[in-house]
Amino acid sequence: MKQQNDQMSGKDQNIKVERVQTGMRMEKRMVKVLKAMAEYHDIPLGVLIERIVLRAFDNKLVFSEESLKKIKSIKEVYDMNYDSETSNRWIDSEH
Repeated sequence: MKQQNDQMSGKDQNIKVERVQTGMRMEKRMVKVLKAMAEYHDIPLGVLIERIVLRAFDNKLVFSEESLKKIKSIKEVYDMNYDSETSNRWIDSEH
């Protein structure tokens, strides 16, 4: 019984993690929308991306209906007029 109690209480324990700089590149308008959503939720951008990825890996919904509405309006502000279906046709612009 003690092992079961330890497992149940394990969800309440903090887990130490090590974060690293990634140097990843992302589409400019998408980054603006992500930064705005991180600000909206009052969390760092990296934490937002971690949460999105973890929920996607667990095949769970990432955003609530309220957040999806907010994302839609933010996408309009930053002219993010594409979706996941169009991303496989992207080519990098040259500077």
